[in-house]
Amino acid sequence: MAESSVAFFLAKLSNLVIQEASLFGEVEGQVKLLRNELKWMRLFLKDADSKCIYDERIKLWVEQIREVAHDAEDVIDEFIFNMDNQRQKRLKNLKFLKRLPTCVGFADKLPFIHELDSRVKEINVMIEKIMVNRSKYGLEALVTPSSTSTDHGVSQQERRTPTVEETDVVEIKDGMEVVKQMLIKEDPMQPRAVVSIVGMGGLGKTTLAKKVYNHSDVKQHFDCQAWVYVSQEFKPRELLLSIISSVISLSNEEKKEMREMGEDELGGKLRECLNDKKYLVAMDDVWSIEAWSSLRSYLPESRNGSKVLMTTRNKEIAAQANPHEVVGHTDSQALVYELRIMDGNESWELFLKKTFGARDITPLSLSKALEELGRKIVAKCKGLPLAIVVLGGLLSTKEKTEPSWERVLANIDWHLNRGPESCFGILALSYNDLPYYLKSCFLYCGIFPEASEIKASKLIHLWIAEGFVERRGKEKLEDIAEDYLYELIHRSMVQVARKKANGRVMSCRIHDLLRDLAISEARDAKLFEVHENIDFAFPSSVRRLSIHQHLVKNNISQHLHNSLLRSLIFFADPIERRDWRSIREHVKLLSVLDLGRIKGNYILPKEIGELIHLKFLCIKGTDRVTLPSSIKRLVNLQNLNLGYTDSYIPCTIWKLRELRHLNCRGGEISSQSKLNKCMNGYLGVEQLTNLQTLALRPGSWLEGDGLGKLTQLRTLNLTGWLTPYLEKGFFDSIAELTTLRTLVLKDSMGCKKKEELVIQFGWKWQQHFVEDKTLIPGLMSFSRHTYLYKVGLQGKVDKLPEQTEFYPPNLLELTLCDCKLKDDPMLILEKLPTLRSLTLSCGSYVGKKMVCSFGGFLQLESLELVGLSNLEELTVEEGALCNLRTLKIWTCCRMKKFPHGLLQMKKLEKLDLFKPGDELIEEVQQREGEEWDRIRLITSIKK
Repeated sequence: MAESSVAFFLAKLSNLVIQEASLFGEVEGQVKLLRNELKWMRLFLKDADSKCIYDERIKLWVEQIREVAHDAEDVIDEFIFNMDNQRQKRLKNLKFLKRLPTCVGFADKLPFIHELDSRVKEINVMIEKIMVNRSKYGLEALVTPSSTSTDHGVSQQERRTPTVEETDVVEIKDGMEVVKQMLIKEDPMQPRAVVSIVGMGGLGKTTLAKKVYNHSDVKQHFDCQAWVYVSQEFKPRELLLSIISSVISLSNEEKKEMREMGEDELGGKLRECLNDKKYLVAMDDVWSIEAWSSLRSYLPESRNGSKVLMTTRNKEIAAQANPHEVVGHTDSQALVYELRIMDGNESWELFLKKTFGARDITPLSLSKALEELGRKIVAKCKGLPLAIVVLGGLLSTKEKTEPSWERVLANIDWHLNRGPESCFGILALSYNDLPYYLKSCFLYCGIFPEASEIKASKLIHLWIAEGFVERRGKEKLEDIAEDYLYELIHRSMVQVARKKANGRVMSCRIHDLLRDLAISEARDAKLFEVHENIDFAFPSSVRRLSIHQHLVKNNISQHLHNSLLRSLIFFADPIERRDWRSIREHVKLLSVLDLGRIKGNYILPKEIGELIHLKFLCIKGTDRVTLPSSIKRLVNLQNLNLGYTDSYIPCTIWKLRELRHLNCRGGEISSQSKLNKCMNGYLGVEQLTNLQTLALRPGSWLEGDGLGKLTQLRTLNLTGWLTPYLEKGFFDSIAELTTLRTLVLKDSMGCKKKEELVIQFGWKWQQHFVEDKTLIPGLMSFSRHTYLYKVGLQGKVDKLPEQTEFYPPNLLELTLCDCKLKDDPMLILEKLPTLRSLTLSCGSYVGKKMVCSFGGFLQLESLELVGLSNLEELTVEEGALCNLRTLKIWTCCRMKKFPHGLLQMKKLEKLDLFKPGDELIEEVQQREGEEWDRIRLITSIKK
């Protein structure tokens, strides 16, 4: 951890010495001395960081180095901040003059230079003392420079996809049949019952519950199912919303209505949905009886075989969850399955699987000596699946040699002898073995709330903003960070939750025991603090703060007086407007600010411009967010995320040349006035050459060829009124963006009023409106876009190109909406060789018949037909859609019968129907037989 702190600061210092040499002036010598001393320290820290758990002397030495690195970072950042403030004051004082100053005068710099000189000298003296102590107290023999100092991660060519799925963390063979029978066994005299899986953390309760929950016998037995993560920080309203969205199909409008409902209203809605159904609701990770009590009254107690499946560490919760059982009676525990420790054979089998991966379970390379060592390691795990998985993941990265395995075995005893938290020690062993560049990244996962699904892109962007990702040649930081994530997954430290169509990780999770470890280690390393308890008292030296609970009025303000704070992340209510004064006066060095979700209209105060070190800014509102013009001062900003929120963004945003991700799908850029152009020069999107993500509303900024100059762009999402900008130049620009992975073009007027459009575009708007011209006149060739795997188009398309060469060669996911296609699109799209997911929604096709012909859609796994109001018939010829797993037909009210050839699709697992026509309803009710037993049918026949 200390090594990564020093590495981060060294990278920052080296860049500053080069880029800001004029700022340092005569202090440059002291600054370079500081840099050189820290370089030497870093060589020793690679080994010291992993050895400090065995020797208190090393631990103290490492802590001192980390503190001095933090002090040095603070000194340099405060100097840069003061210099910027001085520039701004000088600009204000001289704004009446014809010329503007380009730099701060020497007289203005002098006080800050003297202070910097004094403080850097103090730090250099402290470093010298720390290095002397290394010899004085005999640390030289314990800490030697690492020979692998340049090895900081797998290369681009070695990048691998994760091999450990969340549902495959622990191999549970026992118990599946027992718990399954508990769920499907019916007693006409018994109302809704609760089946509980009980056991300590790490035994595999969730894995067993998921395997039973997803078993085909269980799916067929119940009319509907829902799975919710509860955790210690449960919110009844969120749980209710999650269950409702699982048991019934909701339109976007209905979802929006649900979000406005209170808890009681949502509970009533859930009770109404489940009243006449045989349901299964799984509640994972229940920590208190209050969590169960908050939902119990909303789950009908029908005597029809409905069940609740619960996982918990507490036997008392399981006993109290069944009020109809008599505690102490021989049958009272009939619906409680207590997960046991794995036996020797099961443990060995799991160990081999995790250590050797997909290879033969008894690999030939496993010598007798290695087998003996492996069995000794497994024995130390004492049958705890999580410990076996983590150690197996650790050994999978090691050489399959006796010395390598002996070193792992030799260190296990120390951890196991730490007392009741012996598994914590095993987890600590795996953490301690992480390369230095992964340690901060793993610990940082602890800032997220327990049991939360972590969006991979956000985690990666935060790692980069925090400085945890080191450069590696010419590779993009995002690619390096993604490698870090995959390595953590491969080591079983992080679990995959969901994947994208291209196989990359969409979201991940961290096991709660590993999260506990991350928080504990992070606190020791002074990396961050997590606010999960209102009464928690923070140390004054905290540098990163994650807020999970709602704070009392005066609680947040005291932490905003902490001048050392670098990151402030909210998962609960954000700061109030009055707190910005504290930020401006005290918290000057923030690099990460995530305000979470803000209710109502929000105008970001102009003081935001003073946070010049800010790299990551996230604000998601429910109505509208307005950014001030002072945003232009955030010259280090890499990531601006306003989500889907309607937002006003000043055109000065184009000055932020470090921006890598501009994710503001509802963001409207103000037009640049003629006066602005004269004073500041023309500002346009072409200034942002580092952009990889661009999600905005279309506007005048699209005029010209600026978009085509963003050659690093990977995601482009334009949602709004595109019509005025769909000239040849626009498509020429798209053609230049050959690094795109995701392209979404949605042409719609959205929420704009007619009067606003007339003011903005004048007669141009009226002309487009009257002519009803084709919004997307003809798709260009995407043959050069070899990385483009996801495309979404909304707007009129005359005709789809017939030649497959026009489409991206590796297209996996295609969504069409409101295209008004008259010809059957299936005849063309079925020829795309790589397509796996196809969605045709609301007006994308206006014809009556669709045909999937023989040999068509060979790779397609998901087909969604939504809102095709004219569609009457879908025919699937033999040999078509042979790999389809999910078929979704929503609001196709004129569709008279099931698709011809439906049962020929042997891999079909899920058929989802919402608001089908009358004739189709009758057919749904008549379907039976073995062929239908394998298909999970989800229907909502309300009209």
